[in-house]
Amino acid sequence: MTQKKETVSRRQAQFRKRLGLLRVWLARPVDAAPLAYFRFVFGAIMVWEVYRYWSKGWIDRYYVEPQLFFTYPGFGWVSPWPEPWMEVHFAILAVLAAAIALGLAYRIAAPLFALGFWYVFLLDQSNYLNHFYLIALVATILSFLPAERYASLDAILRPELRRRWVPSWTLWVIRFQLGVAYIYGGLAKINADWLAGRPMDDWLQGSSDIWLVGPYLELPIAALLLSWGGLAFDLLVVPALVYRRTRGVAVVAVAVFHLMNSQIFSIGIFPWFMLAATPVFFGTPWGSGHRVKAVREKIASGACVSIAFSRLASGLLGTYVVIQLLVPFRHLAYPGNVSWTEEGHLFSWHMKLRDKSGRIEFTAHDPKTGRRWAFDHRDFLSARQARKMTVRPNLIAQFARKAKPRLEASLGVTGLEIRGSAMVSLNGRDRRPMIDPDVDLASATWGWKPADWIRPLEGESFAQGGGRSVHVGARSDDR
Repeated sequence: MTQKKETVSRRQAQFRKRLGLLRVWLARPVDAAPLAYFRFVFGAIMVWEVYRYWSKGWIDRYYVEPQLFFTYPGFGWVSPWPEPWMEVHFAILAVLAAAIALGLAYRIAAPLFALGFWYVFLLDQSNYLNHFYLIALVATILSFLPAERYASLDAILRPELRRRWVPSWTLWVIRFQLGVAYIYGGLAKINADWLAGRPMDDWLQGSSDIWLVGPYLELPIAALLLSWGGLAFDLLVVPALVYRRTRGVAVVAVAVFHLMNSQIFSIGIFPWFMLAATPVFFGTPWGSGHRVKAVREKIASGACVSIAFSRLASGLLGTYVVIQLLVPFRHLAYPGNVSWTEEGHLFSWHMKLRDKSGRIEFTAHDPKTGRRWAFDHRDFLSARQARKMTVRPNLIAQFARKAKPRLEASLGVTGLEIRGSAMVSLNGRDRRPMIDPDVDLASATWGWKPADWIRPLEGESFAQGGGRSVHVGARSDDR
């Protein structure tokens, strides 16, 4: 018994020692230039994104015109500002993003931008984009980083802030977050549809006008090559960028990958952001390592203030890392194909894996009299909301809950049941029923337990044409 206790104590001591060494490694000083560069790139691209929302009329289309909004669980209280304050909100985001890029009042601008962006993100679940989720996370991370220490207006206006070094963890947490998007995006691609070239084969149709490579993208083999190549890229690019000997090849691969994505897919700023952020993996390409070495020597000799990574800080960072590593796997707790059921799909980096199309019809039932009324969901939703909702069970149930009181008020009836019939195609399969038409969707549950009102995806029959599907009705691709 005593020997077992000694063994446990020895292992605990070894663990604490390794944890201490990890904290020292995370606290070691590194060149601040990559962090300053990332700060500028992030802020500049966010200014560009806000401009896109203004110039394309998306602020009104997404946040002013719709009657209903698909909120996230626990955030039903989040709602858009009344007109014209949504436009003002985006204008403020642009100012804050510019301040982040310039490093002006950074300690105020960064957290305010993160809060403002999370607010926009949480307004409507039908607007969910994986790269918006990534931006929200990165904005939150930047709120805690000393990115204003170098190459910033703050450092010019307040010279006492200026430092040419930052703790190592400030760069590694950004690399980690970008790496999670890449690697989990690759892991999600290890599924039967993607390995068979679906839905890539459908998306490549009509790509012949793309410069240089267009004529080759419609060849039968192109979908398989791009599908498998994308999987390999996502899984290997991060270690290839970090490892000095493979970095040159990795940079070329990053450029080709994201430039092609920007032409083939409609994914907004994502390829440009990931391409511009790539140098953050390089460490110190600006050749100022000798200065960092001098700082380390001063720290070792006690001539400089210690920057020890506290247990609290390491604990918070460790908790964040564990959450980011575990959340993308939560779909494994649910039965069925996650691209069909949508259970565990959000926040899991399932990017460009599914192409769903379908039709849905709703009816309101009065269980007391047996009367029923057919109604058009498009009377309540914008075209984009209707397209997304039609093929996503969680949004269908939420729509039913929010449409019920409006229908009861207009019909003068209480206790209505909302039922729906949805015929949906996933990645070129023949359409099949996605939800139970006899279930009252207004009372259907969606949460930690699997939803028993979602019909399983059965069979593997595909539409005629070698797996290429003809889409009629609402269509929603995956971003």
